[in-house]
Amino acid sequence: MTADRAEVPHVRQLLGAYVLDALAAGECVRVSRHLQHCDGCAGAYVEVAEASAMLGLLNEEDLLE
Repeated sequence: MTADRAEVPHVRQLLGAYVLDALAAGECVRVSRHLQHCDGCAGAYVEVAEASAMLGLLNEEDLLE
């Protein structure tokens, strides 16, 4: 499942926007396809998605500490 680094540009810089559904349709498709073939970016995606989910558990008081 690993993409050849020389042939495929990685998408790590887009993962935050991808998780938040903030990418244009074309970029979203590109990231989705890339994640199917690149273990490194897929692992980074899981980390970003988990961090995003954890942010939803915080309340205002947590952020002020």
